[in-house]
Amino acid sequence: MNITWTDIAWGAAITVVSAVLSLALVTFFVLRLPADYFLASYAPKPNPARSRVANWFARFGKNIIGGVLVVAGAIMAIPGVPGQGILTMFIGLMLVDFPGKRRMEMRLVRRPSVRNALNSLRARFRKPPLEVDP
Repeated sequence: MNITWTDIAWGAAITVVSAVLSLALVTFFVLRLPADYFLASYAPKPNPARSRVANWFARFGKNIIGGVLVVAGAIMAIPGVPGQGILTMFIGLMLVDFPGKRRMEMRLVRRPSVRNALNSLRARFRKPPLEVDP
């Protein structure tokens, strides 16, 4: 198999684009989180301005996007693949609805390394740090 400079250039371009895109998506979702999201008292409410059908489609879309992010994060977590794999999977898991999700989120965000990474990103954009129940 002959590898040309064009193949190398395409590979490099795909690597850079996927790394930048994953970082942008992770940043977008981390910044949109309310600071009190990880408190036990937090309870999301459906948008009353939308109909039940519109709320259902919004929830369905959120689950689809979350599933795509989980799969993309798992791929990016493979050594040699560029991107923020663990953070991308974390954001995807936060979007997807499944039993035990809240407990898993809380266990993950209580880890100092995860919480510090999320809060340092939020601080860079002048967002308040995430509050976490002890």
